[in-house]
Parts: sequence; structure tokens; C-alpha cells
Amino acid sequence: MFSLNVPLPPAVGDLAADLHPKLSGFDRVRDRHTLVCKRLGVEDVPDRVDGGESNRGLGSSPSRPPKPDAVAALREGLRPLLSGTDPFEVAVTGIDVFDAPASGSRPVVYLAVESEGLVRLHHRLCAAYGAIDRIEGDEFVPHVTLARGGNPDPGVVADLVNREFEPIRWRVHAIEMYDPEFREVAATINL
Repeated sequence: MFSLNVPLPPAVGDLAADLHPKLSGFDRVRDRHTLVCKRLGVEDVPDRVDGGESNRGLGSSPSRPPKPDAVAALREGLRPLLSGTDPFEVAVTGIDVFDAPASGSRPVVYLAVESEGLVRLHHRLCAAYGAIDRIEGDEFVPHVTLARGGNPDPGVVADLVNREFEPIRWRVHAIEMYDPEFREVAATINL
């Protein structure tokens, strides 16, 4: 599954690094931070890639073209959807927690993100590709996960949530298609 991510400025990484020692008691502490706009699965890859040739002629299964072709097909399918999107403002404004996340272990401590532009773009992409139940669409909460799971002391979570810092604001000019298999950006699409 690919994800469309908002590129993060270095200040977000610096904040996460500053908070890292305070994330004791969690099972998993993120070392790579992302702000997901939309997740896209292999079912979102158009049926035709490589100039209209059928996937069957490409030496892969009909439901999954080779990775370079899937990336190219998704990128080209996204271009018209993103072309009408102006750059938008994003702000990391605080720290919050999902006590009962839709999936995976709990709790999830995250950097809270505010952005009307990001939410509008997310809804446009969900209208085109569908929403993943319980985490996208109306349930979408823009965030950057710091840590999840385990049995952190309740005071640790409360201290994190109550921590104050100056909001980190930036303007988004591109969206990145992230490939979790290779843990890298597979494509960048400018707004």
C-alpha cells in the first residue's frame, strides 16, 4: 500500500527528536515521521499502464502491475486530481493521544495537525479512491505519530499532552507518494 504524504519541515523532526526521550514505556517509538494525506492500495492502480497495454502483457498478475508501472500509473492518475489544488498551510499545534485507535495497539501519542487545505484534499482523494473505513473520510484526523502501544505510565502521556510549544507552520507545495516496502518516496507530485 502506498501513502500520499505531506512533506515535513526539519522543525517537525527536531521536535520529535526532542520528545523522543520522554516516550518511555511505549512498545514502538517512530524514528521516521509522516503526515499521511491518503492511503492507496494496489486496487487503486489503473487497469492500464504503459501506454494502454494491459497488465497481463507486462509479466505480472492482472491485479498488480510491476512496481515501476504501478508508481507511474498512480502518479499519472493523481496529477489531474491534484492539479486544481493550491499550496496550503499546515500547522503542528500540540500533542494528543488516541486512547482507542481504529487499529493497532494503544495508546497512540501524536503531533496534532491543523490544516483545512489538507482535510479538503483528503476528502477529494477519498471521493476519487474511496475511504478506508474508520481512519479516513469523516474519521480522518491529520497527525504525525510519535509512539504507540505498550504500557506507558499515565503521567508520561499526560505530560506529553500538556507540553506546550510554539506551533510549527509551513506551506505545502507538493505531495509525496511513499512506498512502505522500500521505505522511500517513490514519486513527488507538485501542487
